[in-house]
Amino acid sequence: MGEKTSISRLLEAIEANGRVPRLVLVAKIFELREEMSLADAARRLKDYSAQETFSTQDKDLELLTEIKDLQLRKNELSGLFSRDKVIMINQRGSIVPIVKTIQAPLVIQEFRNRTLLSVFQEKYFANSVASVLSQILFVTFGAIVEAQIPSETLQEFHERNPDATKVIFFDNVDVLNVDRLALYGSALKDSTLYEQYLSHGKIWYVVYTSRPNGLVVGLTRNCVVTCFSKIDEQEFADYIRNEILGLIR
Repeated sequence: MGEKTSISRLLEAIEANGRVPRLVLVAKIFELREEMSLADAARRLKDYSAQETFSTQDKDLELLTEIKDLQLRKNELSGLFSRDKVIMINQRGSIVPIVKTIQAPLVIQEFRNRTLLSVFQEKYFANSVASVLSQILFVTFGAIVEAQIPSETLQEFHERNPDATKVIFFDNVDVLNVDRLALYGSALKDSTLYEQYLSHGKIWYVVYTSRPNGLVVGLTRNCVVTCFSKIDEQEFADYIRNEILGLIR
């Protein structure tokens, strides 16, 4: 067999620590607003480790944040972000604090004159990862921001293959007391209803079947990507690189 990919190696590291695979894969994409080479980013992130103490119930729990398994390739820097958090569990009738470690593969890559960060975890944790990386790389919290797909681009994306779309959500709705509008199933084939909703709002979220490989994917304007099909994270990373990054403006 060929050389293992960076994501594959990260997955092995996660599985070695007992992580249970997710049924739905989620990633969020960010953009680095400040210029930095991948080599410089690798140097700053290498061996990063921070520790803090969390005191509760007369216990001092040590919480660790780490970045490890860094691999630098031609246009891509990958690694594994790991962070401890305290959760409270019921243990034989008593509420006991324990330390839980959450891990997220991450990829920083150069793409069409942009430097993009993909974090393979749910969006709230991904936001936290982006904030930490911004502080490590640029000593500020505002240098890594959400990547954006214009609503016009999502509209074009849907209209190129409307039969593949399963769900559309619209936001910025100008109808009083209505925050969002949605189209599902057979309603998507009603072009009059679609045009009516489009005249009152902007496309925020679409769920569609990908034409190249049949994956069912959800995509938001602020680049939260959800794969509902059964694939591994390397395939998911490849899909994002090949099909999603080009939509970012």
